[in-house]
Amino acid sequence: MQFGVVLQANPPAWEVVELARQAEIAGFSHAWTFDSHVLWQEPFVIYSQILAHTHRLIVGPMVTNPATRDWTVTASLFATLNEMFGNRTICGIGRGDSAVRVTNGRPTTLATLRDAVGVIRGLANGDEVDYHGQRLRLPWNPDSRLDVWIAGYGPKALALAGEIGDGFILQLADPAIVAWSIDAVRKAAVDAGRDPAEVKICVAAPAYVGDDLAHQRDQCRWFGGMVGNHVADIVSRYGTDSSVPAALTDYIAGRAGYDYNDHGRAGNTSTDFVPDEIVDRFCLLGPIDRHVERLQELEALGVDQVALYLQHDAKLATLQAYGERILPLVRSHVGARL
Repeated sequence: MQFGVVLQANPPAWEVVELARQAEIAGFSHAWTFDSHVLWQEPFVIYSQILAHTHRLIVGPMVTNPATRDWTVTASLFATLNEMFGNRTICGIGRGDSAVRVTNGRPTTLATLRDAVGVIRGLANGDEVDYHGQRLRLPWNPDSRLDVWIAGYGPKALALAGEIGDGFILQLADPAIVAWSIDAVRKAAVDAGRDPAEVKICVAAPAYVGDDLAHQRDQCRWFGGMVGNHVADIVSRYGTDSSVPAALTDYIAGRAGYDYNDHGRAGNTSTDFVPDEIVDRFCLLGPIDRHVERLQELEALGVDQVALYLQHDAKLATLQAYGERILPLVRSHVGARL
């Protein structure tokens, strides 16, 4: 199982670059960032510096969307970074949340997301695509390679990930919801004539290592609010009596709006409705053994990567704990002598 970190592009940008560098030293394979161009800095500029200051780290957004950039621009950004640094990018993409809502926009439809994936991935993999009635390609980097991982929670988004995604991103670490989501993605892959093993599974959630659970919950409660934005859309579309697990939908009953000025931040003022139980289920909290137990459970469910959100007051300490204490316990040891 691989491990990634998810960072916010807060100034100073060099601090984001340094956190990514420290993540690679700790044994992480991926550095993801939020992609919300008004709330935070432009991530693709920062990716170029992360790639320049690391050796093997793969970078990309968790997640971008089809609305805030022209699809050909997005593809060109990835292909340019791949030409400069040797195919070390990845694209997480969804319908859109903060990046579009802050500007009074709306998330795109899944049909638009499907079309965007085709254009972005096609161009960034050196292929020809149809775009606005024109055949296009990026002739200057035919060797670019880009995987596109689709993020979502609802049945139709999971089906889309299974049908066309190189990977699937689920932004929470509750084992029961993870199991339901993976089953839906794999079924959709089989129905589409694909090998379900082709679709990589990524679980993304805040991680905080230590014994003070009350403090950790306060630092990570924002995550339940962020997930709640997407769950509210699911409830609006499917109602409360659907195939979506009640373990995902029930907790937003007391939700009363959301202030995007505090999006993704510890101390978010729009998360009073998020109980401790949800924080514990959705996040990776507590002492070392609790992290190891949850990670092993996720791996047994078929998770290929766990990406850790570090939006709290112990970023470096969490990276250090994972690199020195946790990753060695969840990775197989191979001896030199046989």
